[in-house]
Amino acid sequence: MTRTVSMPVSDLAVTKNKTVTEHIEEESVTERIVTQIRDKIICGDLAPGTPLTEADLTKAFDVSRNTLREALRQICREGLAVHYRHRGVVVRTLTRTDVRDIFRVRRTLELQALALPVKTDPPDPAVLHAMAAACDAAAQAALQEDWRSVGTHSLRFHQYIVEMIGSALLDQFFRTILAQLRLLFSAAPDERRFQLPWIERDRELYDLIVAREHKRASKKLSDYLDRSEEALIDLL
Repeated sequence: MTRTVSMPVSDLAVTKNKTVTEHIEEESVTERIVTQIRDKIICGDLAPGTPLTEADLTKAFDVSRNTLREALRQICREGLAVHYRHRGVVVRTLTRTDVRDIFRVRRTLELQALALPVKTDPPDPAVLHAMAAACDAAAQAALQEDWRSVGTHSLRFHQYIVEMIGSALLDQFFRTILAQLRLLFSAAPDERRFQLPWIERDRELYDLIVAREHKRASKKLSDYLDRSEEALIDLL
């Protein structure tokens, strides 16, 4: 006769809670790694073709290979990297088709962000302050001939435009779009020539947003996105 040993309900609850807690902690570590890799791409520290080596990254982030692999799978799902058999994971090189797709998203979200204040309260002063700081930082970086940083601050400026919508989910999604956009910047043979015009255009756009001239701001942003898309297409 087989003897069945039952576990007290209280012990089952503790075991279950422990498993759930460990899963949440594992997810948070994975998300932290994904965020840091994405941010490195946005800042231009990881260019297209850069290998994301497991051995180096597990050491850098002090995590297990399983946790790192899950983070890399997420980076691949976001379209920021590609997994090749026998080569591992490599930062992705984007195409003209990707450019068109990215700008469909940008028009949808950024133009919507400028349209919303017409029907709602004025933009959050904290967001406006962040936008101004991004414009100032881009101008300062240009004086120092740090064109990669100019691009980073411009990307952040447009992140703040989307933050005017007030959706944390859209904010998170748009960070991936900006990371993809940064990968396209690497195709520019002359960073100064490519980045310089956008400093003044971002400032002009900011001034219109602060003045609540919504129609003019929307028109300028629409023209801005058209020019930016064609400039990137020409690079590829």
